[in-house]
Amino acid sequence: MITCKNCHEQFSEGGAIGTKNRNHCPKCLWSLHLDSLAPGDRMSLCKSLMEPIGLTEKDEGCDKYGRERTGELMIIHRCQKCAKISINRIAGDDNPDSIIYLASKQDFARAKFPDSRIKILGANDLNKIEIQLYGKPQFRD
Repeated sequence: MITCKNCHEQFSEGGAIGTKNRNHCPKCLWSLHLDSLAPGDRMSLCKSLMEPIGLTEKDEGCDKYGRERTGELMIIHRCQKCAKISINRIAGDDNPDSIIYLASKQDFARAKFPDSRIKILGANDLNKIEIQLYGKPQFRD
């Protein structure tokens, strides 16, 4: 078992889909700066906390008709110590409410991560996010 350095929740590194090299907490989505050059290499010397600052989606390109494919949801993390940005897969047991909350932090994410090459998903993308998480949009008041 691993204990989250942010919220102190205990979780396992393996088991659910997308957890092979997971280093983020499924409850609060905070991560540790463990990898350096490749996912799972665990070669980073930093080892600091990484804050989840937003959501993006993996670039899947276009289909044979030129339509953009919907990529899997990814969490954007920013290291609290060295400011390195990393983009990590969402795991099958990640808390969907925490993921939805990240979408509401869209302006915060843009302020901390002004790189315009990565599209940050926000409140306008909730239907797309919910379809990926739940298979359909959720009812809202």
